[in-house]
Amino acid sequence: MSILVDKNTRLLVQGITGREGTFHTNQMIAFGTNVVGGVVPGKGGQSFEGERGKLPIFDTVRAAAEATGANASIIFVPAKFAPEAMYEAADAGLPLVVCLTEHIPVLEMISVRAYLDQRQTRLIGPNCPGLITPGEAKVGIIPSSIVTPGTVGLVSRSGTLTYEVVFALTQRGIGQSTCVGIGGDPIKGMDFIDVLRLFEADPNTSEVIMIGEIGGNAEEQAARYIADHMTKRVTSFIAGLTAPPGRRMGHAGAIVEGKSGTAEGKIAALEAAGVQVAKNPDHIVEMIA
Repeated sequence: MSILVDKNTRLLVQGITGREGTFHTNQMIAFGTNVVGGVVPGKGGQSFEGERGKLPIFDTVRAAAEATGANASIIFVPAKFAPEAMYEAADAGLPLVVCLTEHIPVLEMISVRAYLDQRQTRLIGPNCPGLITPGEAKVGIIPSSIVTPGTVGLVSRSGTLTYEVVFALTQRGIGQSTCVGIGGDPIKGMDFIDVLRLFEADPNTSEVIMIGEIGGNAEEQAARYIADHMTKRVTSFIAGLTAPPGRRMGHAGAIVEGKSGTAEGKIAALEAAGVQVAKNPDHIVEMIA
């Protein structure tokens, strides 16, 4: 069992004919993901020539979903068009949308998030690596070669740290149930609590790794949720302990304002909730092992 994506995922790729869309569609298919079609306005009726045969291309997400029975979409389109792509996926009734696109304006994402919430569409991203369930499905750009099936769930704001920790787990023979990169933008879809709730309910996830970073208060909110609701062990790492005050570090949401959002505050909140907090990413695997 897994969360969010599995063998039953029927995936549409919005922007399938672009350079990134083409490359990663083939990577997802090679992993075993059931990609059922693509969406490119103006190219409906054409076919995507993938490494394992042809896939139909549609002008709209609604037409694609009706024809293929899709239940998820991944978005590979520029920031200028990404909000409309998310609106369209929600209007088509897709329960899960993954948006990898960077540099979407915050004000636009506020409107997108509110719109998708009204339609009960789960959004992962934007500005994220997506997610992967080893042995079942990959929706995003997390490298297939670093994962192995198992029972440790992982949720992270950082794509790079996701890769580093997952690879280290695999090297130690510790498998993963599902790895979810939620992204580091200030306004996004699913947050730590949303994913932790799913891991807590998943009978085949035995424990969880949570990778956070400076900026915002998502980790403090997650700490309260863990203390009140999680029965499974949570191990964490917070990036940015040595970041200069007031400086954004990498992600748009990774900025400390005053005393809010500091690594020290997040670590203290997590430790008070009974969470093991690693001093560096390498220590996470030692704690799990």
